[in-house]
Amino acid sequence: MVNAEIIVSELSVENPVLIASFPGIGLVGTIATAHIITESKLEHKGVISSDLFPPVAMLMEGIISPPIRIYESLEHNAVLIHSDIPIGVEISSILSREIIKFAKSINAKRIYSLAGVATFEGKHRVFGAATTKELLDEIKEHVEVFNSGTISGLAGSILNECVYRNFPGLALLGETSSFNPDPRASAQIIQVLNRIFGWEINIDRLIQEAEYIEAHMQKLAEQTRAHEERIPKKEEFPMYG
Repeated sequence: MVNAEIIVSELSVENPVLIASFPGIGLVGTIATAHIITESKLEHKGVISSDLFPPVAMLMEGIISPPIRIYESLEHNAVLIHSDIPIGVEISSILSREIIKFAKSINAKRIYSLAGVATFEGKHRVFGAATTKELLDEIKEHVEVFNSGTISGLAGSILNECVYRNFPGLALLGETSSFNPDPRASAQIIQVLNRIFGWEINIDRLIQEAEYIEAHMQKLAEQTRAHEERIPKKEEFPMYG
């Protein structure tokens, strides 16, 4: 039986916003949450595990760290789910359900799914989508609203699950021009989060280290593209993920 388990220690935040990112186009969401975690020095609070995840452990300054981790920010009243591995389609629905159950268990008020959108125009806009018109109204002054299209991968699966479970869900999609890592698109998503929530997360280091990040994360981008290419796509729609 396919399963996923969220293992987390007690959280101190109350009615937090839950932010989730998994590797997708341009690694836009993944780079964004990685920067938020390091820049704001967030506390590691838990992990997500599954027998279907790749048999890999991450190393951080010599310390073993599972590839999908949960962090807490008291300053921002937020919980972040950050993944260093692409997620296969065979577990996407199960994992999405567990994430929404987790969101409800911590009384999260919203879930934001961060991802990328490939337009090949290179303008680095941020597009927004939501599960209801009322939620979309909350962010539309900070983003460009897409009226049609598809959101692929776990980002889309999470939003579908939000609809099924009547849970408030939103997507922030950073515009990128290819599957290659795009820290500048990630920086724009962080700027939008800053404006929506009144945060002050600095993006200077992210911009300064953009070339290093692009090279360092290229292999993950290639693995993510391989996963994305296994998902059937309708060519007439722009793809996000």
